[in-house]
Amino acid sequence: MALSSRRIRGRAPSADYWPGFVDAMSSLLLVLIFLLTIFMITQFFLSQLVSNKDSALENLRSQIAELVNQLALERSEKADLQATILSLQDSLAAATAEKDRLASLADDASGTRVAELEGKLAEEQKLSSEALSQVELLNQQISALRRQLATLEAALEAAELKDREQQVQIADLGRRLNAALAQKVQELAKYRSEFFGRLRAILGDRQDIEIVGDRFAMQSEIFFESGSADINPSGKEQLDKIATAVREIAAEIPDDIPWVLRVDGHTDANPIATAQFPSNWYLSSARAIAVVNYLVERGVPQNRLVAAGFGQYHPLADGRGTAENRRNRRIEFKLTER
Repeated sequence: MALSSRRIRGRAPSADYWPGFVDAMSSLLLVLIFLLTIFMITQFFLSQLVSNKDSALENLRSQIAELVNQLALERSEKADLQATILSLQDSLAAATAEKDRLASLADDASGTRVAELEGKLAEEQKLSSEALSQVELLNQQISALRRQLATLEAALEAAELKDREQQVQIADLGRRLNAALAQKVQELAKYRSEFFGRLRAILGDRQDIEIVGDRFAMQSEIFFESGSADINPSGKEQLDKIATAVREIAAEIPDDIPWVLRVDGHTDANPIATAQFPSNWYLSSARAIAVVNYLVERGVPQNRLVAAGFGQYHPLADGRGTAENRRNRRIEFKLTER
């Protein structure tokens, strides 16, 4: 120990290394603190800028946390280095060369570490800048979507308003149409009654003619022989009278009232099966068509006539007696809407 003291005293100029070493370490410490302060401030502002953004920034936060951990480790290393410096102070005279070597190593290590930190900081700043650009792009896209949504909502409201107006118009047109149809039906009913009255006056009070509801029914024997669809002379005389009444009433009915005279052929329940008429359907239809063709020949407009065959399926009387069959075999005239 005395020898060590003599050596220290004998080398008084070596004491000048200690202040320089302390200054170098202090400067290094200040640089580290400054860099750490800059990093912390940068982290604070970056966290304020990118807060409440989407999950794309979670990776950045994880990297920043890792960097903080690395800085904490650096602090621990710095504390160890300070302890080493204190230890070196006790053996400075005996280990000047070692101190220089360690100082050199410490400088090299610190410089390398600072460079790494600066590189990571630049990388983090780049990532933050890219994240901010993505956030700005997302904000622009959201704004565009909101504008489109507002436009669609305005268009939808306009369409709904127009639809409500059209519904009101349709309802009003429906009421007006129903009222007009009801009026036309009433007018047609008036002309129907007048037509039946004229037929009754023209044809006279015959037992083989009757009014059934809104139809004027005449027995088939007036117009046809049994099993035939050829109009006999007596039937043509009656149809001439009917044609006159139809022409007169057609001239009186306004053109805006859609009407037709429907001629219905009916048979009794007795079956028929001939080459010309395989069933009562054929016979009833042929008789109705024959009447319509004759009325057309007598000047009744074709567009005001309709022929229909009902066979035996709409009888006026039940049973198959002579009187029932005669009543069911008939030609009916009905003035109706088209």
